[in-house]
Amino acid sequence: MTNFIPEKLSVEYVDGVTATEPIIPRYYTLTHSDLTGELFLAIGKQYAWDKINPMRDEVLGEWKTNGNTFYYCVYLYIDQGQLDQYVAAKRTEIFRRELPLALSAIRYGDRFLFDAYPNLDHASIIVNFMSAYPQFAKQESWGNFRSFSIL
Repeated sequence: MTNFIPEKLSVEYVDGVTATEPIIPRYYTLTHSDLTGELFLAIGKQYAWDKINPMRDEVLGEWKTNGNTFYYCVYLYIDQGQLDQYVAAKRTEIFRRELPLALSAIRYGDRFLFDAYPNLDHASIIVNFMSAYPQFAKQESWGNFRSFSIL
């Protein structure tokens, strides 16, 4: 995993979302530049579809509730049935290796929300690996955001 460097993260609030409001709906689109290593986080009331590239290597996330409990859902598009199994396996490996960096970037990028609502640090993170291949299509628990805080 590459180490998260806060200076390489740009955060943009869109759709009337602020640094602390609302929690729901609050959607995250994390993209990156392979050339520079920069990360770009858009936080809005919907995903930033205009920032998504054809490779679908972004990390999408959103806050949800189960009763009074918040949890965070991550969606990773492995292949959408457009890649062979070897490439899907390689992309799964890359997503798994880089996901801690992505979660740290999301946690840091939205740190003012976490400061305003400290209980969100204890919210479960549920990761959905989206794939046409059953061996890669999985839903997993990745702990909570406290594990990904760099502060």
